[in-house]
Amino acid sequence: MVNNGGGQEAPGALEAVRTLLNTWRIPNDTRRAEDEFDAYASEARLPQTQRQTILDLREDLRAAVEHTADTSETLNHWITHLKIRPHLTNGAIEYRPDQPPTPLAATLLAAVLEAIAANRWHRLKACPDCRWVFYDHSRNGSKRWCLMTAGGPDGRSCGGIAKVRAHRERTRTAQSTSP
Repeated sequence: MVNNGGGQEAPGALEAVRTLLNTWRIPNDTRRAEDEFDAYASEARLPQTQRQTILDLREDLRAAVEHTADTSETLNHWITHLKIRPHLTNGAIEYRPDQPPTPLAATLLAAVLEAIAANRWHRLKACPDCRWVFYDHSRNGSKRWCLMTAGGPDGRSCGGIAKVRAHRERTRTAQSTSP
């Protein structure tokens, strides 16, 4: 199914963003992209009028996490669109909309802005193989794949598979160049 090994959860409100991003996924058994947004929206009881906004936000945030879009440009667009403003509360900066047109979208964007302010946003990553979004808890923030080992019957060891693939390619290249 999916890589759901422990320890991939994001801290605080950023976990809700990760959950939304993973409504689009590539299951390990079929390796074909699946979009589970409708089930997510139904479970969250999202009004029909807000669904397209949340879906568009998901696509833009996923592009930012996968580095296929300019994060600053993308987030500035959403800050303007959702009218998010910084507010000082008990010595801490919070991000809130003036009047939320889409409350969930504003809450998710505020979580992203707070993660950026806390220098945690860059730790939200997408596996280059299965594209599962995970939070990098490693000390130096250099985790690349969702998992190195399968982590259960539903997990895929994307890191292990990538390393085996690279080793085989090196071996094949070395064998073809040797006399």
